[in-house]
Amino acid sequence: MEQPQAGPLSPAYLSMSTSSFTEFLRAQSPDLLPGRRQLGDATSLQAPHGTTIVALTFSGGVAIAGDRRATAGNTIAARDLEKVYITDAYSAVGIAGTAGIALELVRLYAVELAHYEKIEGVALSLDGKANKLATMVRANLDVAMAGLAAVPMFVGYDTDAADPARAGRIISFDVTGGRYEERGGFHAIGSGSPYAKSALKKLYDPDADADAAVRTAVAALYDAADDDAATGGPDTVRRIYPQVVTITAEEGAVHVPEERIEAATEAVLDERRSAREARR
Repeated sequence: MEQPQAGPLSPAYLSMSTSSFTEFLRAQSPDLLPGRRQLGDATSLQAPHGTTIVALTFSGGVAIAGDRRATAGNTIAARDLEKVYITDAYSAVGIAGTAGIALELVRLYAVELAHYEKIEGVALSLDGKANKLATMVRANLDVAMAGLAAVPMFVGYDTDAADPARAGRIISFDVTGGRYEERGGFHAIGSGSPYAKSALKKLYDPDADADAAVRTAVAALYDAADDDAATGGPDTVRRIYPQVVTITAEEGAVHVPEERIEAATEAVLDERRSAREARR
């Protein structure tokens, strides 16, 4: 009696033993995971690095923004790198550090969230999403210790929050997977973060609307670019502006259209020009 031919998928693909795509990948093809590479000492590599990411809450949501520059040593590796990604309907991640590793990490994370929702029939809670990302960052520790660190910042809208006006949340991580919720309403990561946070301390308004929050994020990135060579400022000639995502209950996670970011940038530049003229 002839045995039936095996189908195109192994039985593992039909197993319900785990709802985690990362765990499935670890069991079937562990070499595809970002943290399983054998890199040795990578400190001498001139891999592109991306900075800076800022995030802030506003009345009814949260915004996350990033500049567009990537550097390799003392050269500009890219002028229009995308560093802010929507990961599901109510969350987004901004990346700083080694660009290639960070991009792979955030893409795998988005697949992880989608896979869980398809298997379980319900989305992870916001805390569950943050914990999942922390686990993935921790799994990348060996690569980070080899000199290729990638650090994300997570923002999300908590649909279970008691106060919808204060449902936006910001969570940062370190290279060991440590998770830290930012209770002050704003945060920044990357090489330009000290300057960006200084700007946010002066400009942040928890009762602002989404448009005002976008303008504040753009202003913080402008200040970071003014003092940090690795952070790219707005390039009006090439029409390269910061990337911004807002998350609210009504719209979920959406990319802010370029024309709105351009208008916010022009408003910030006009304000700085006026201040400069007033000092003369």
